[in-house]
Amino acid sequence: MYIAMNRFKVQNGSEQAFEDVWKNRDSSLAEMKGFKEFHLLRGPANEAEAYTLYASHTVWDSYEDFIAWTKSENFRAAHKNAGQNKVLYIGHPQFEGFSVVEGA
Repeated sequence: MYIAMNRFKVQNGSEQAFEDVWKNRDSSLAEMKGFKEFHLLRGPANEAEAYTLYASHTVWDSYEDFIAWTKSENFRAAHKNAGQNKVLYIGHPQFEGFSVVEGA
């Protein structure tokens, strides 16, 4: 199993707009081989730096299935308007990928 995460520092006051982008996106993840689940996670607010931490979280059968997603037309279509939302967060999303060593 493989877990792919992107962390976002969402500017204070932009949380609802950021969540709405994710809720209203046209996703075709479920069509992809090996896709298991998706979650958008809201983390703590960092008042000193004026952001709320978020993470997008996808679970795949394998690393290879995830890589196939990133090279697919579905991936390009899902990310074609991503640049329009950069005003909602600070910096670039930070990607982290994990291979599951032990599961429940």
